[in-house]
Amino acid sequence: MSQALLLRLHRWISLVFALPLLVVIGTGLILSFQPIVQMSSIRPNMLTAEKLESYVKRFDPQGQARNLSVDAYENTLTLNGVGPDGSIDVDLATGEEATADDGWISDLFSNSRRLHEHFLFNLGWVVTASTYAMIALASLGVLMGWPRLRNTVSGWHKGIAWFLLPFIMVSLVSGLGVAYGITFAPAQANVAGAPRAQPVALLEAVRLVSAHTDPSNLLSLGTRGGRQLARIVENGEVRAYRVTREGLQPGPRNWPRLLHEGNWLGIWSGLANAVTSLAMLALLGTGLVIWARRKFRRPTRERSRRSVPAAQTAEGEIR
Repeated sequence: MSQALLLRLHRWISLVFALPLLVVIGTGLILSFQPIVQMSSIRPNMLTAEKLESYVKRFDPQGQARNLSVDAYENTLTLNGVGPDGSIDVDLATGEEATADDGWISDLFSNSRRLHEHFLFNLGWVVTASTYAMIALASLGVLMGWPRLRNTVSGWHKGIAWFLLPFIMVSLVSGLGVAYGITFAPAQANVAGAPRAQPVALLEAVRLVSAHTDPSNLLSLGTRGGRQLARIVENGEVRAYRVTREGLQPGPRNWPRLLHEGNWLGIWSGLANAVTSLAMLALLGTGLVIWARRKFRRPTRERSRRSVPAAQTAEGEIR
């Protein structure tokens, strides 16, 4: 396949998927800061076992709550399945029910995740197609060979693509793994595939989690697929545990999700995802600039061809 054909394919794929790629990469950049904000907000003993248990007893006396989540950067505890609106937010600073809606940080991450996973009008297939398109663009760039690096828009475009290619490919491939539910975990070891049993009551699950770790490290706790699952931060990594009456049983690591969401090395993995997202935005932007220059600026040789007949005509008129 000729260099010109590879370049043309590269250019047209970029143009066709420019808008969805802008949305997916832009929201991915925002979401890359979620683990950074989350990990930096968690402080030891921020939420003690006594306080957590008292909040569950006080705001869910009937034991109707299905799950709970802790939002460290908004400093709130949310109980779902109770209250007139279906959930109750507890201000961890005061211990009282929060009267305001979710903060702007939570809204930003929530809306960005919705767009990142489902695009507009719940068109999740557009996100998947855009990911395949980005992989195709990276592959075509590699097939075009090692570039000449220069201090130009084109030079920066090629340099970013080549030097950050491993990070970009890891992000794209892991994103497809998340989309297709690939975990690389043995079926018998998967938390979701463990034998079903009577779910542990939420209050009892809270006590079991508190016995296992500092409750400040708890992100969420609730029933999923008939099992009580807890997501806990351990050494900067988000781990999944199955909560049983015998204690917490660790689940296998879902590496595609950990890598794609930046939840495997705390702040550092979040920063790596942020750099990767910035690189992909730079590639998209510089690629469009290169195309626009070629499209809307008349080539020099074309101007030369058009200027020659004009000069000859003028010379003939003079004679």
